[in-house]
Amino acid sequence: KSVKISTIELDMKDVKKLPAFMGEVDVLKTIQLMPGVQGGGEGNSGFYVRGGGPDQNLILLDGATVYNASHLFGFFSVFNADAIKNIKLTKGGMPADFGGRLSSVLEVNMNEGNLKEFKYDGGIGLIASRFTIQGPLKKDTSSFLVSARRTYIDVLTKPLIAKDSQYAGSGYFFYDLNAKINYKFSDKDHVFLSGYYGKDEFKFGDARAGFKAEIPWGNGTGALRWKHVFNEKLFLNSALTFSDYQFEFGATQSEFDFSLYSGVRDYSTKVGFSYLPNKNHKIKFGGEVTYHIFIPNNASAKSGDIEFDLGGEIKQYAQESSVYILDEFAVGKRLKFNVGLRFGAFSFLGPFDRYLKDEIGITNDTVSYSKFENIKTYTGLEPRASVRLLLSENSSLKASYTRNFQYVHLASMASVSLPTDLWVPSSDIVKPQKADQYVLGYFQNLFNDQFETSVEVYYKTMDNLVEFGEGELPDNNINDNVDNGFVFGSGLSYGAEFFIKKRLGYFTGWIGYTWSKTTRTFEDINLGETFVAKYDRRHDLSVVLNYEFNKKWNASAVFVFATGNALTIPESMMLIGGDLVQVYGPRNGFRMPNYHRADVSVTYVNKETDKYKSSWNFSVYNIYNRMNPYFIYFNQEGDLDTQDINFTAKQVSLFPVLPSVTWNFSF
Repeated sequence: KSVKISTIELDMKDVKKLPAFMGEVDVLKTIQLMPGVQGGGEGNSGFYVRGGGPDQNLILLDGATVYNASHLFGFFSVFNADAIKNIKLTKGGMPADFGGRLSSVLEVNMNEGNLKEFKYDGGIGLIASRFTIQGPLKKDTSSFLVSARRTYIDVLTKPLIAKDSQYAGSGYFFYDLNAKINYKFSDKDHVFLSGYYGKDEFKFGDARAGFKAEIPWGNGTGALRWKHVFNEKLFLNSALTFSDYQFEFGATQSEFDFSLYSGVRDYSTKVGFSYLPNKNHKIKFGGEVTYHIFIPNNASAKSGDIEFDLGGEIKQYAQESSVYILDEFAVGKRLKFNVGLRFGAFSFLGPFDRYLKDEIGITNDTVSYSKFENIKTYTGLEPRASVRLLLSENSSLKASYTRNFQYVHLASMASVSLPTDLWVPSSDIVKPQKADQYVLGYFQNLFNDQFETSVEVYYKTMDNLVEFGEGELPDNNINDNVDNGFVFGSGLSYGAEFFIKKRLGYFTGWIGYTWSKTTRTFEDINLGETFVAKYDRRHDLSVVLNYEFNKKWNASAVFVFATGNALTIPESMMLIGGDLVQVYGPRNGFRMPNYHRADVSVTYVNKETDKYKSSWNFSVYNIYNRMNPYFIYFNQEGDLDTQDINFTAKQVSLFPVLPSVTWNFSF
């Protein structure tokens, strides 16, 4: 009956019932099981919505932007399930109070803490443990929550690496911490203060080669929110948020030290008003201002006491602002509308040095801009509209149109989101991305609302998309700008999504299927010919089943099938000047084998009283041991002199059948 379309809402109680990868419940992997949402690859928590890239998803934790939502190079998300209350994904029909991304908004809301009594939750798994404490600061008035998680992969692997091994000192771990305080000053004023900090630490050493490498990266967010009730019809929601993402790579070879670092930091303020003239009419309006600080690739190097001059630290600055108004109203009993308008502005600011290149790519001039000097400003008007037609008490037809602009971009060389990816602003060279999306859906509830079913079709065009040019690599900004290596193009995505969910009873679950096609066209890539995007999946199927035998035993199963990822491979080799040169085929012209996998889990509650609960979760990932491809490489064998050479494509698979066990407790 809602006017909302293409929206997914999940409660963490349902998410925790599903099989967990290596024992860790992951909200982002659960999102991937929904139609229109695709995973980034084997075990990866990255997700792609309706043909969009990973940077086109706005991920908000209590209203603060999360730029890299992954641990362990993408295999786990940064969201600790014990600290999360619920999640909401909007993949179409985005209302006017959200913007800045083309494809989706993922709202992750933290638990607010128990106002009545102290409560302790936790779990011990094969690779990680977690612990959460929550309770009242002042009963019925204020509460707090603190939740921590840490892996012990480094502890488990340390005994396996001998002290005299050439790899001694290598290891990996991640940790994260969530905290939240809420205080109800009166019936009209409620304040929330929340924060997150997480970090990954990867170390590798080869004593024989005299080589050491260290890769730390992490996120930090903070949000101060104030809710105020003016009267029964007018409400205020305001927030100050902070977001920080940092990545660093450091390496030592003999006496030579080299480091590379990048990141992005945001300071934002948001103000939103809600006005309810009557029960069938809602008006929302407000605005937001964000100050961005981007750190593209920066490098430093030294050999012994000698430091090399690689240029000073480079930062890029921008200010993004927006205002919006939306009106949700009903016309009679059957028609309901949500109509909105959003206006955004983005200013690329100094200080900044623009390196100009000649026709052969050599830097021949520099234009310098002073602090806070306006280098380039972009503006965009974003109309949004959704309509619901109630066909009966149990069925409806919905449609929506949205236009979105995106002013920040992710420059990536990989097919999955990695911490090495660079966030860059729109500039005097890089224009904002733009998307127009049309959605039509039919929704039907069956058997007294036990079943929810829907069919949605969508059509989305995208302009000013960003890619690295052919042969380009992200450099260290020495006498150059990262965006000098970009090329720009357009995208098209369309498809149909089918969904059926059983939501009540001992047996619950859902089936989601997506047929879609996503293409890209870049004048400077693939000779200007249209090619399928690396996010293109023709078929994507998810089956999720859950059965509650009794109060002690619960079982779940997941099956997924997806068309293999598209990638670019060499089609032939040429011998030039005694060297073999690979000749690549069309962009993304090859498909890896289809992906499919089944997972199962069983939860046993071994003790439950009014004050204490203990349970065991047994999960098996990839139960029939499917060797899904993670990547493909090419091996050369033979003799160049005799030109008797064989080339073989070899597949690398990461995860065979993986059992795991986790003990969870609450008291």
